[in-house]
Amino acid sequence: MRKYIFISVFISLSFSIMGQNPKSYWNSNIPLNSYRIPPAPAGTKIKFTDLDKDGDPDVLETLTINNTPIRWIDDDDDMKWTDTEGDTDNDCLMVDRDKDGRFGSYNDLVIDWNDTNNDGKADMQVVVDYVAKDNKSAWGPGHYMWVLDTDVDNIFNYIDWNTFQLRCWVHNGQSDFFEDYHGKSMFLKMHTTTDKMNDVRLNWENPFLFYDPDHDGLTEMAIRLCDSPPIVNDRTLPNTPENMKLSGNIDWASLSFDLDNDNAVQNEFDLDMTIHFRGGGFNYMDQVHPFNNMRGLPAADTMFMDPRWRQISELIYPDHQSAWDLVFNRGKWKSVYFTFDEDDDCNRWERVELYEPKNMFAIGARKGGIDNNAQADASGDRGEWDMDNSGKGNLYVGKFDGRIHLYGAEWGCWRIDQNAFSYQGFGGLYDGYGSGRLQVEPKVFSTLKYSDTDNNGFLDEISYDLDGDTIFEHTVSLKKLGIDDRNKVINTAAMSYKDLVSLNTEVSDHMWKNALDACAIAEKAGINLSWYSLMRNPKSTQQKYSYGYWLQLYLYHDLMELGLNKKDNTFLGRLDKAYFSGNWKGIGKLIL
Repeated sequence: MRKYIFISVFISLSFSIMGQNPKSYWNSNIPLNSYRIPPAPAGTKIKFTDLDKDGDPDVLETLTINNTPIRWIDDDDDMKWTDTEGDTDNDCLMVDRDKDGRFGSYNDLVIDWNDTNNDGKADMQVVVDYVAKDNKSAWGPGHYMWVLDTDVDNIFNYIDWNTFQLRCWVHNGQSDFFEDYHGKSMFLKMHTTTDKMNDVRLNWENPFLFYDPDHDGLTEMAIRLCDSPPIVNDRTLPNTPENMKLSGNIDWASLSFDLDNDNAVQNEFDLDMTIHFRGGGFNYMDQVHPFNNMRGLPAADTMFMDPRWRQISELIYPDHQSAWDLVFNRGKWKSVYFTFDEDDDCNRWERVELYEPKNMFAIGARKGGIDNNAQADASGDRGEWDMDNSGKGNLYVGKFDGRIHLYGAEWGCWRIDQNAFSYQGFGGLYDGYGSGRLQVEPKVFSTLKYSDTDNNGFLDEISYDLDGDTIFEHTVSLKKLGIDDRNKVINTAAMSYKDLVSLNTEVSDHMWKNALDACAIAEKAGINLSWYSLMRNPKSTQQKYSYGYWLQLYLYHDLMELGLNKKDNTFLGRLDKAYFSGNWKGIGKLIL
């Protein structure tokens, strides 16, 4: 057995300025952001240990805020006897949160930095957040999380140094996250601790990729890939290593897009649409990424309850370049979910990816409705579901409403929040991860249901509950109107982000053109358009899309009212066909 010689040196930092007593770091236990670990109070003894007997220290032990013991491991052998803390390029920080004298064990926090190209700055960081030994939670609150600095901004995880908690979801304003979720970045994360994992080269969110195609430092597209252990799909299972086992298969993938690219400072995330694949998936064990300097100091392995993550030199995950192709061309998916943020209030990615094919009228987290997921938006989004993946995640633009739809969807539902009244804020700790709801859940809301009655992949029936009584007062069949429900299928796999932005621009422009045609028809019929002046003056691509839709709907009902008052069934028939075919000029000569 290999033996190490330990040399311990104590250095006492004196503090003597006109007789003052040692004082804690200024930003300790006060209500300001804690960006750094507080240094030890002046006069605190520092213990150094030379593990490899080469004459310089390898381990530094001291105290931080609230007399919490911390340990720095010098993985790049540049520590000096005069140091008061380790560095954040190639060192490892261990926090003994429960002050039991053991580091890297239950209830402790470990943060490790890695400089892969030897430029003096970290390129990757791992956080191992251990739960208490007696914690029986099915999923979390522990974390095993890698952040890779692909945009070279040196931003990694955000830690609350007053509590030593990983707080990835702390943000300024609507969505300016302190975590590195902006620009081109990525992380790998699992809500458990490594001792329950079968392979620490893998992860649950493996990975979460953020894209910045216009290089503005903000995220325009996100791809979230998950290798779901059994416990994720069945939260009733006990928190055991077997139920945390990762398979090397991505069985859950979502692709989210800022279609109008309207993100900006104070609106850092503005994702509009998600295509989300579930079940089946693809094997990714060939997606191996080796890294330099990843292996921690071998002599320190005994300091960790589970040192495996310190011993690896590679991670296995699809990367920015391969993810899209793997999802569409290797994935063998069972179902596809589609969500569109119709009220344009979704910032964080989950809000626009998690509508489920459940009850249309039940509302509330875990209440069995389409917003059943605690991270979903309560109202305002449109969901469509292809439960047999017949459409392969492809899209089309429906003539009946001019919108982007999911090809192959058996049905869909739009829970309307016209003015974004139920604005989706970010909750505190609803489920332990800072992802709960902080919003008004409406008690009454309008609902549209879409159905594909002939199973040809295109929606052909629209049911309206505009008064919010959960009873559809009006249903329109495209077939009965003599309107062909088929549309050009858009091959999503062949598209780029730029292509999707162009598609959205075309949709919005065409929506607005149809609205102008509707205005011309309504004006000829004697309708006073000044009532709708607000909607007739859009100021963005999104407003063209939104106002264009609503303007047509309002004028359609106004014209219907005129036709009913005149008892002109011929006109009403032409009106229906013109509106639901997206061809207002086809209404013909007005005879009202």
